[in-house]
Amino acid sequence: MPTESGAPAYPPGPRMPRAAQTLAWLTRPGPFMQRAHERYGDVFTVKIAQEGTWVFLAHPDLVKQVFTGDPRLLHAGEANRILGPVVGDQSVLLLDEAPHMRERKLLLPPFHGERMQRYGELMYEIATQEIARWPRNEPIELWPRMQNVTLEIIMRTVFGVEEGARLDKLREVLSHLLEQVTMKRSMALVAAIGPDRIRKLGLFKREIAPVDALLLDEIRRRRVDPSVTDRDDILSLLVQARHEDGQPMSDSELRDELMTLLVAGHETTATSLAWAIERLVRHPEKLERLRDEALNGGESAEAPYVDATVKEILRLRPVLPLVVRRLIEPMEIGGHLLPAGISLAPCIYLIHRREDVYPDATAFRPERFIEQPAGTYTWIPFGGGVRRCLGASFAQFEMKQVLRALVTELSLRPAEPESERVSRSAITLTPSSGARVVASPREAVPVPA
Repeated sequence: MPTESGAPAYPPGPRMPRAAQTLAWLTRPGPFMQRAHERYGDVFTVKIAQEGTWVFLAHPDLVKQVFTGDPRLLHAGEANRILGPVVGDQSVLLLDEAPHMRERKLLLPPFHGERMQRYGELMYEIATQEIARWPRNEPIELWPRMQNVTLEIIMRTVFGVEEGARLDKLREVLSHLLEQVTMKRSMALVAAIGPDRIRKLGLFKREIAPVDALLLDEIRRRRVDPSVTDRDDILSLLVQARHEDGQPMSDSELRDELMTLLVAGHETTATSLAWAIERLVRHPEKLERLRDEALNGGESAEAPYVDATVKEILRLRPVLPLVVRRLIEPMEIGGHLLPAGISLAPCIYLIHRREDVYPDATAFRPERFIEQPAGTYTWIPFGGGVRRCLGASFAQFEMKQVLRALVTELSLRPAEPESERVSRSAITLTPSSGARVVASPREAVPVPA
């Protein structure tokens, strides 16, 4: 609460030293957040190494206050600086105020409407090709296989690279980089020394250099491609885009946005797909309902049960536990006058587990989103306001296409009966055993006309 003098102050929160809080946040984020919420309520303070002070917000009204607040006073770009070494300083994730809106306007059109719908057949084809390579009737981890699918979709729909040596080289280099940046030890290193010092490390420079070289070469090739106006991959659309002053995006600007789309759209969507199957195989009646819909004319991405399943997975197993806004001036929120410089953290994980919003909140029940639509400030896996994830519609559309391929091509069952715990890989919350399942060929069933 505000002090007697009216001076800004931190809300109460865990009393452990910063190092202990950081360790708890990195190793057991779910229980750590839940314990703090139960003890301190909907507003509490957490201290994380290299990240300063976070004030968690776990009530929809407080989330709305942040998402509708003045973006001049609530900076998401500053709060995302931990991503800077990989995505670059011109990434839309790291920009604030006018520069952010300027970049957002160029990036938004390719991810919506008819253009996005045209990617559906390609997404389905990529998924079926990957599924055909899986071993049958033995335990496999789905998480890395879903990463293969989402990386291939990005290379084909975003980068627009076709089959051949260039695609093979791009796949090799990007896979290696993504493997490095999504390791737990990478997150621990950034937490220990900070993103600014990471950029200066020779090891990091050697990892990022071949990726930059390939991306910049692809950008330059696309600029002189005479057929660029006939292409519908996102890179080709961005090469043709113009700022309000008529200027095209620079090579470095395009590089940073391509890296942003890669980092933001690869592991996150792959993890959500892995969680979807991890939950579905332990609820065979829901898996069967999803398959029936797909086989009976449910190829549309708007089919109700696959849409509800995607929403329920993103609610119950959000890939990111929170979003962050850096506070530029003191602000009163939830009865607390908060000081400038702290980070407000609308907590996706805790909002999605509120019993007053989602009865039986820990249960996997896609039907809840058929009975009632998702709320703007109660279903927030992609954040909200002017900082809502640009690829939200694309990611959900992609999940529906891949799930449709999985349930119609395979019979799936869990490799172990026990549910997998929520674990952490770098900044994302992942299945503890990689979503282990047993896949077998599905008996041929005629698809109704």
